Amino acid sequence: MNRKKIKYLHDGNYVAEVEVEVIKTSDEWSPCLSLEDACKLDDSRECLKRGDLKTASNQAKFYELTPVEV
Repeated sequence: MNRKKIKYLHDGNYVAEVEVEVIKTSDEWSPCLSLEDACKLDDSRECLKRGDLKTASNQAKFYELTPVEV
């Protein structure tokens, strides 16, 4: 059984919203991600660290965080 899920990655002032497919099985490793989705998360995280949002925008949506004074 598979279902789509949104994973959020945070680095500095940016947040990436990455859609992955969670795989549920009957074994003890469940739920898990496919190798492709795990690599997509890693690639997006590395792009965030480098500040390369243009490259990463192919795989995720990005948001810029703005501090709010209270």
